[in-house]
Amino acid sequence: MTTMALPTIFIDGEAGTTGLGIRQRLAGLSTLALLSIPAADRKDPAVRQALMRQADLIILCLPDDAAREAVALADALGEDAPRILDASSAYRTAPDWVFGFPELTTAQPDLIRAARHVSNPGCYATGAISLLRPLVDAGLLPADAPITVNAVSGFSGGGRSMIEAHDTTGGPPFELYALGLEHKHVPEIQHHAGLTQRPLFVPSVGHFRQGMLVSIPLHLDALPGRPSGADLAAALAAHYAEAAGITVSAEPVTRLEPEDLNDTDRMSLHVLANETYRQAVLVARLDNLGKGASGAAVQNLKLMLGLAA
Repeated sequence: MTTMALPTIFIDGEAGTTGLGIRQRLAGLSTLALLSIPAADRKDPAVRQALMRQADLIILCLPDDAAREAVALADALGEDAPRILDASSAYRTAPDWVFGFPELTTAQPDLIRAARHVSNPGCYATGAISLLRPLVDAGLLPADAPITVNAVSGFSGGGRSMIEAHDTTGGPPFELYALGLEHKHVPEIQHHAGLTQRPLFVPSVGHFRQGMLVSIPLHLDALPGRPSGADLAAALAAHYAEAAGITVSAEPVTRLEPEDLNDTDRMSLHVLANETYRQAVLVARLDNLGKGASGAAVQNLKLMLGLAA
């Protein structure tokens, strides 16, 4: 009897927050073989390329410039080149890469399954796109609408320097950042939400490790057809009817906590409307390290390799 080889995975950048999260999730899968690089060789292109040659799929958990260099190393292998899942923001709007948000459209899972190159979404972008794209597609939100996205994340999403600052000194209890309005997630939000006008995005960080809320305020009477909050919720619910990890609610609440979905790969979407004042706030809640990063990467990996969800 012939024993089929297990798909082999190499995580380039496994020592970072996202890489560690992916490796932890994959460690329990008996259907995969994982390659590791010695710590002393993590920056050695020859060693990394040799591991890429052995892999069926590589996951890049690197800064943007380093991810571009890694893609060049992998693609230089020609017929031996592995498939690539990139967790950086380097290729999220690239036309020859598939965006790794399976719930984006009904066609997206098949595009991911067939792709050689898949770009994992950003955490903030996942929340914003999940709220906006279904409403644009349904004609409830104009593509040229002036959209404002507010968001708060745990400090683990801010990279090593921010994590160290909060871990060692306590960090500020809350801060706005990227106030030059040039955050790297804006292009992917605009592109994959189907917006023709650049959204205004104001991110913030709180003194908690992980968890995220992304919120988008809307004036209902400024939208085509003057929809109700229930109309918006119905469009979201229809879009995500087959999405096992995404729930939609129009139930009134007075508080939403960013940490409630921590250590899961789920996301909850909320439509909070006041029909008296014809205003609504759309909110996405997720773990920035789960559906916002490592969990999404594993979801994409399983699609790319034909593994059970």
